[in-house]
Amino acid sequence: MIERDDMTFSYNEFQRRLGELRSRIAERCLDAVVITDPENITYLTDYQTTGYSFFQALVVPLEKEPFMITRALEESNVHARTWVEVTRPYPDTGDAIQMLVDALREFGLSDKRIGYERNSYFFPAYQQDTIHTTLKNAKLMDCFGIVEEGRICKSQEEIAVMRRAALATEAGMKAGIEICQPGVTENEIAAEISAAMFRAGGETPSVMPYVTSGPRTMIGHATFEGRKVQAGEHVFLEVGGCYRRYHTAMMRTVILGELSDAMYQSQEVMKRALNEIHRMVQPGMTVSDVDNLVRNIIMDNQVGARLITRSGYSIGIAFPPSWDEGYIISLKQGDSSILKPGMTFHMIPWMWGIEGDKTCGISDTIEITEDGCRSFFTLDRDFVVKPTVAESIKPVEILAPNGQKASTEVVTDTSKKSKRSAKATG
Repeated sequence: MIERDDMTFSYNEFQRRLGELRSRIAERCLDAVVITDPENITYLTDYQTTGYSFFQALVVPLEKEPFMITRALEESNVHARTWVEVTRPYPDTGDAIQMLVDALREFGLSDKRIGYERNSYFFPAYQQDTIHTTLKNAKLMDCFGIVEEGRICKSQEEIAVMRRAALATEAGMKAGIEICQPGVTENEIAAEISAAMFRAGGETPSVMPYVTSGPRTMIGHATFEGRKVQAGEHVFLEVGGCYRRYHTAMMRTVILGELSDAMYQSQEVMKRALNEIHRMVQPGMTVSDVDNLVRNIIMDNQVGARLITRSGYSIGIAFPPSWDEGYIISLKQGDSSILKPGMTFHMIPWMWGIEGDKTCGISDTIEITEDGCRSFFTLDRDFVVKPTVAESIKPVEILAPNGQKASTEVVTDTSKKSKRSAKATG
């Protein structure tokens, strides 16, 4: 390992991660592992590139020096970003899998017990078949999850990086809320969110902001498509800020008009769910316990809404196409996995189908602590209510001293507030 002080985390942090991985390699009676998942490679080495669609692998022997297989262009990322000393690049005219096979032979691993990530998106079946038919003397075994076991509980260094991501998330959300008004397009809202995230130090997220308005909020995972927001509608925003590939995410809702009884009730149900999360969630609870806590609150509503998804998912390192670590652990019914300090989750007690045609969300990213949980954010959770022009401007008669009507002026009612406890802005 090259000891350097210009990486995202300290040299000791990467030594710890590698040492713990090797302990798990030994537990599984393996001689080496071939890691191809981009998030796992980043976790172990600080390597990242947008060119991960080309084959890349980190080979970690139980005892000898790790080495990387990359496209020749991407080798510069190994030298510029990581502690890895040994690389075997392949040209665009070359065969990536043959390079991996040759390297395994070169370093005396071609007849050993080798683990590989069978479920990796970036190690497809036809490439795995080549390994099996070529390395006939090796014993190839699926080692899915061997790196994720270390990733699921974040270190304090990782938590600090996620707090940098949270600054970008909040900045983007505030900018998105600010620009929401009738006549603005969903694209313009997304542009403001993105610009604010990047100005706040955020980097390219795994998913651009989700921005939908009015009836389009009912379309799962839809986002900005140029639609103009109309007066009287609501806007659903979901923003995931990124820093050094670590993410935090939040949902918020903007009302452009009056806050209806149904929307107010929805706001209060989601706030109650989040309050209960912060009151009840702690180490030792099962994933199913937490899901039931959230689901029971959300489903007990009078507005026809449902929680049609999991109630949350692990979040941390991510590359496109998703910002979540839900494949490692998701908060859903029947899962007996135990919460531990250092786990981080995007909690999503959102409500789909309010009055049959509206979806709203208020969400939070939390860290499981030694005795409970805490948020990465400080942003208010209430729906932001913006009265429309027709509601905030009304005629006022001006009377002459003799009591006769002299004129009519239009004045803005700047004191108008939304119903009940929702936050209103002019």
